[in-house]
Amino acid sequence: LGIYGFPFLLRHITPEKFYVEACDDGADDVLIIDRVSTEVTLSVKKDIPPSAVTRPIFGILGTIHLVAGNYLIVITKKTKIGEFFNHVIWKATDFDVLSYKKTMLHLTDIQLQDNKTFLAMINHVLNVDGFYFSTTYDLTHTLQRLSNTSPEFQEMSLLERADQRFVWNGHLLRELSAQPEVHRFALPVLHGFITMHSCSINGKYFDWILISRRSCFRAGVRYYVRGIDSEGHAANFVETEQIVHYSGSRASFVQASGRTRGSIPLFWSQRPNLKYKPLPLINKVANHMDGFQRHFDSQVIIYGKQVIINLVNQKGSEKPLEQAFATMVSSLASGMIRYIAFDFHKECKNMRWDRLSILMDQVAEMQDELSYFLVDSAGMVVASQEGVFRSNCMDCLDRTNVIQSLLARRSLQAQLQRLGVLHVGQKLEEQHDFEKIYKNAWADNANACAKQYAGTGALKTDFTRQGRTQLGLLMDGWNSLIRYYKNNFSDGFRQDSIDLFLGNYSVDELESHSPLSVARDLKFLALPIIMVVAFSMCIICLLMAGDTWTETLAYVLFWGVASIGTFFIILYNGKDFVDAPRLVQKEKMD
Repeated sequence: LGIYGFPFLLRHITPEKFYVEACDDGADDVLIIDRVSTEVTLSVKKDIPPSAVTRPIFGILGTIHLVAGNYLIVITKKTKIGEFFNHVIWKATDFDVLSYKKTMLHLTDIQLQDNKTFLAMINHVLNVDGFYFSTTYDLTHTLQRLSNTSPEFQEMSLLERADQRFVWNGHLLRELSAQPEVHRFALPVLHGFITMHSCSINGKYFDWILISRRSCFRAGVRYYVRGIDSEGHAANFVETEQIVHYSGSRASFVQASGRTRGSIPLFWSQRPNLKYKPLPLINKVANHMDGFQRHFDSQVIIYGKQVIINLVNQKGSEKPLEQAFATMVSSLASGMIRYIAFDFHKECKNMRWDRLSILMDQVAEMQDELSYFLVDSAGMVVASQEGVFRSNCMDCLDRTNVIQSLLARRSLQAQLQRLGVLHVGQKLEEQHDFEKIYKNAWADNANACAKQYAGTGALKTDFTRQGRTQLGLLMDGWNSLIRYYKNNFSDGFRQDSIDLFLGNYSVDELESHSPLSVARDLKFLALPIIMVVAFSMCIICLLMAGDTWTETLAYVLFWGVASIGTFFIILYNGKDFVDAPRLVQKEKMD
């Protein structure tokens, strides 16, 4: 099974220590964590006290420091996703958060409440679906990146060799990372989406795999994390890899069929303010070229040539962002970067989804030039991917996923023909059994990414599954309503949870003023109550009409004006009524 091959671990607890025991054959190592000194050491099984309480676990996610002290986070349940080149891939489905402290008597009432809130934040992130791991395979790298590594790299532990962009528990593992001798107990965990299917076309069986890797750099929720930061990290950056394994040969098309998705790489924001679609604001004083160049320098180094597909509207509130993006690409004047603007909503209005073929025809030659990665059954590299498409809309969710699934299909068509699975002249769309698997997997991928970022399933997934439908339009309306509520009234807590989990904010129990104790303005509570009371009185006056309609009308007008007036006051001061993050300073977010 190899250095990471333990099928599961045993967690032993005493009042003084945690003991984590590997259960693979012949293993004698035991990880000991001192609950008082927090010291981490290696020992052997005979040192585990017989009195220790024993529970099976499936991995250590890491440790985190909160107001009460340190906590150990472990994986307690897992689901098998499938096998990947004889490596088992798991989804973590449940966790335990274990306190080092045996009592909370050392905390004040305020500290107890803060610690409870921080624990709720950690549990909120853990309850978001999409944590994946393997004890024997590096999920953070693409096939092409892994093929270009040295023998020394292959000998490294999974934690040492992992692409840190996609290790979501990197901050939680920082203490274990500092001690190479305990790396076998430190499990890098991916956040995103993985699906694996055994498929058959023309009686030829192959494995088809889709992996979306969500970056932990500039991670967050929809409206509170936009654009890029000073280091060039784009918000909601997701690398998706489509893999085919047939008769020993492996083909890969990276970043969701050869592209990444990520926010428009400028300094801009779009803070919620109770409006359905807040106005995006471009920072007028920031050095956009510096962050923009950092972003694409990194992209080119990692992926090669860049073909940007910008799907935002070319009119209305999105127009300035499209123009600024195009201007920055032109100013950069790099031969490695091409820019394509495609107004998705304009081109496909009135459900004219057939017009997406305009974009597909436009990029066909570029896609052939970028190619894909292919290694034959003898391990020889037959083809390499020379670059990627970088797709974006405003959220990099709904429009982006539709385009990604179309480009992915075109790549897969070429790969399966080259591998001999598809006959000459056969179309992938005509393979109905596989097409159903393919469409549903891409729609599931869209939903997973959307729930992690926007809090709801993706829009337009009916097009991905079976073509645009009226029911799909209704579901989009429902999801949009849920997004509106979450974006305005719960995303502050969600953003704080992510920042705490990823280490963007560290708890200091000695802080004189807790960021969680920020007092709300009185109007935050008073005005909504006044509006509800006024509206209720208006309805009561209508239901309990007085002796004359003149008297009733006067009361209705009074309370109606009061409720409508209060509503507009709230709307005007919308930013004061939304649930805003409290842990990370505003300038860090923008």
